Amino acid sequence: MSQLHSLHDFREVAKQKLPKYAYDFYSTGSFDQKTLKENVAVYDKLRIRPRFLRDVGCINLNCLLLGQSVNSPICVAPSAFQRLAHPDGEVATARACSKTNTCLVLSSASTASLEDVSTAHTTATSSSLPPKWFQLYVVKNREATKQLVLRAHKSGFEALVLTIDRPVQGYREVDLRNGFALPPHLSLANFSSSNSNNNNNNNNNTSSNANVAFVASAYKGDVAAINNDIDDNLVWSDIAWLRSLTPMRIIVKGVLTAEDASLAAEAGVDAIIVSNHGGRQLDSCPTSLEALPEVVAAVAGRCEVYMDGGIRRGTDVFKALALGAKAIFIGRPVLWGLAVDGEKGVLRVLELLNNELRLTMALAGCRNVAEITKDYVCLASSYLSKL
Repeated sequence: MSQLHSLHDFREVAKQKLPKYAYDFYSTGSFDQKTLKENVAVYDKLRIRPRFLRDVGCINLNCLLLGQSVNSPICVAPSAFQRLAHPDGEVATARACSKTNTCLVLSSASTASLEDVSTAHTTATSSSLPPKWFQLYVVKNREATKQLVLRAHKSGFEALVLTIDRPVQGYREVDLRNGFALPPHLSLANFSSSNSNNNNNNNNNTSSNANVAFVASAYKGDVAAINNDIDDNLVWSDIAWLRSLTPMRIIVKGVLTAEDASLAAEAGVDAIIVSNHGGRQLDSCPTSLEALPEVVAAVAGRCEVYMDGGIRRGTDVFKALALGAKAIFIGRPVLWGLAVDGEKGVLRVLELLNNELRLTMALAGCRNVAEITKDYVCLASSYLSKL
């Protein structure tokens, strides 16, 4: 890995190492993949307006997420099927996040159980633990959803990240052409009883083992069964139902408009993740960076606002923070790190991006993330209009 100096380098090596069907699953989007491409390209529409003679001898990336301290606003997004990239999958990612005090969001569609991931996260460091959140798809079998929520709470996850932009699955032609399916040795571990060491997990008891058994009996880890049962009748009032199940914080992921941001805030969510699902759902929708300013304005401080999508450089992180994101989440780069060298690869990806952000802040004249404001960015076109 000593010759890998950017996330782009990691992507190229991951492409060489992964089976085509796996790399394509991770890297492609829906329909014509316009949104997927724009998610990355949109950052080039902004320019950074640097300020100098600002005493940047000490750069501090620390910030608070829902009151909990992390070493950086760079966080790890929920990504499905991580054991396609490396045998340790989500467990390796959890260890890397724990060791770097990085916020982790675990996907419902993980190939390691939330109990096993929680154990790996807790035991990877003797220091104070960073935030650990659980991404949730609500399935039509509401009792199964309830049991997942209860398991997440018992396993020490502090927040639920409710994905709202997937009432139905996006049309992913590349996966259809590849005939994509999980290999026989993998399944959705949170919906199965065969891929977890639940009985050996100190966080579990008879009740939580029963929670696992209930969900496993309903779905048996089958991807198609779960995809077909995602609840397409979900509405904003269901936030209150989730609140009734758990004291965990509630975050909604997939907001792209001021209207939905206002509804989310009115529903009492603790945070919003501006996201278009990595370009894997509705094609031709706004990029997260484009939607971010109107979401920030609409919530008007009523909840925290984060974003994901297309971040490949520290300069991208800087631009997102300048437009009002309190934190950003990366998905595909973490998968590339896993594919290259498991936990070590994820650690190196996080190190590279944090180093780039630190360098960008110094060159722009910001000593801490609170100093990164919208005054530091402008549209590239605004310079041309002055000529």
